[in-house]
Order: sequence, then structure tokens, then C-alpha cells
Amino acid sequence: MRIAEFLADRTGPSFSFELTPPERGTSISEVHEIVDLLMPYNPAFIDVTNHAADSWFEETGAGNYERHITRKRPGTLGLCAALKYRYDVETVPHLLCVGFTKEETEDALIELSFLGINNVVALRGDQTDWKQVRRGPRNSFATDLVEQIMDMNRGKYLHTMSNSEATDFCVGVAAYPEKHFEAPSLSYDIEMLKKKVDAGAEYVITQMFYDNAAFFAFLDKARAAGITVPIIPGLKVLTRKSLLTNIPRNFHVNIPDDLVGEIMAANGNAEVREIGRRYALAQARELLAAGAPGLHFFVYSDAPEAAAVLKELNL
Repeated sequence: MRIAEFLADRTGPSFSFELTPPERGTSISEVHEIVDLLMPYNPAFIDVTNHAADSWFEETGAGNYERHITRKRPGTLGLCAALKYRYDVETVPHLLCVGFTKEETEDALIELSFLGINNVVALRGDQTDWKQVRRGPRNSFATDLVEQIMDMNRGKYLHTMSNSEATDFCVGVAAYPEKHFEAPSLSYDIEMLKKKVDAGAEYVITQMFYDNAAFFAFLDKARAAGITVPIIPGLKVLTRKSLLTNIPRNFHVNIPDDLVGEIMAANGNAEVREIGRRYALAQARELLAAGAPGLHFFVYSDAPEAAAVLKELNL
């Protein structure tokens, strides 16, 4: 089922979660353990992250260097197919602009269509020195990527033939309640979000946040700007003190002072996890009471904490 159709037909709030492929050379069994733990809560869909190609240089002697191209965690498409048919659940791969050419993107979309996977999330991806990694035309922004997918939904491919088959992808995009760190203002960021929706995106998942007031302010501005598609808030349970620095550094998310103080005063990770679960549960209840269409948990390796919150919510 297309995610947009599910959201339109739902009779109550939904739950979804996001995970990342296992590291290169490791088993899919660790992913199965995560999904096994969360499937009893009937997720509407599972997002699987993607990782751009990257390059590194090896000194070979005499002042010469050899460039190597690699991807940190391959397997997004295969993992989506494996989970979809093992658990009978919709899976949603992330597609990136960064590190991929338009032709590689088209190839991936064709494979997904053959696999019966018709939901994707279109993202720009982290900015790195990626232009040196792949050669060929690329999408610069998520809006460009959405437009490419919409072209394929109209039967227009990069090398279109007269009888090209139209695809039927439902596209989700990301939003940032506290604004994207590169955006000059929240209003500007919402303008960019509207461009993605106008290009064809049918639903939105937000970056994780810990201040519901910031989300509600963002939501009001998005609706005032004419963005009418479902906007699903993203949550991440804090499970260890190191996340207090890792999350702001990697995701540019603010953590409220009272939550920081409580976690810093905690005695060990068990107490941190309890604080994190309690805080996420309060967030979730307030968001659902305000009419959020669902909750999207950034799980990664912290499935037990998300499961504990979902058990209390009894969705």
C-alpha cells in the first residue's frame, strides 16, 4: 500500500520506525532482532536509511595516491525487500541526491518497482566532497529528486522510449521543526519544504526533536504556508549520556536544559534509559492528543526503549 493512502484511510494514530542497514560484512540477523521486537506493535511501515558513496585515498609511494570509492553501509534495497516479504510490512528506502547520479537513482527505482516496493523517502543527504565520487548528471536538491521520481510516475525516463511503463511511487520527504542547519531561517526552510510537496511529495516525516513547542510552531507555519499533506513527528529515545553531544553534533537538534540536567545527574545508563523513555512517552502523548497522524521512531540500535514507549501508548 502507498503510505499516503494508508495515512488517508487510517482510523487512528499509526507507528513507524527507522533503522539502518548492518555494517558491511555483518549479518542481517541483528536487523531481524530489532524488527522482531517491534512488529508486535503493528508498524505501518519501516524506513531504511541509505548511505552515499564516499572516497578515500591510499598512499602508494613516490608521492602517488590511489583513490578508493566505498559505501559505508550497502544493502538498503536488499534489506527493504527482505523485510517486506519476511514480515509482510511496507518498507520505505531512503533515496539520496548526494553520492548518486540520476542514472543510478533511476536504476534503483526500477529495481524497487520490480520488487513491489512503491514507497520511498527523497533526501538530499549530507554535504561532503561527493562530486568527486560519481560522474554524471546528479540531483542537487531533494526537490530535484522528487521531480525525477514524478517523471518516472508519468512514464518519462532519462532515455525515454515511446512505450515506457509508468511507475507508481509514493514519495515522502523530510522536514526540520528547528529548521535545517543550513537554512537562513525557519520560514525559508518551510518554503523549501513546500517546493518538495508541490513537486509531488505526499507526506512528511520530521527530524527528531525534543521540544514539542518547536514542533507545534513549525506545524502552524507549515499549514499557513499551504502545506496540507500529513506531517509525522519523529522521536528518538535518549539512552545514554553520550547522545547529549552526539545528537546535536550529527543532527543539529536542540535538547532542552531540563532534560539535559536530569540525564547528566543520572546514575548509570539504566537510569538514563528510564528518563529517556519517560520523556519520549510524555512527548508522544502530547503529540497524539494534538492530532498527530502517527509517530516515527528513529530506532537504529535502541529498539527496546522504543518498544517500551509503544507498550505504554497502547496504539
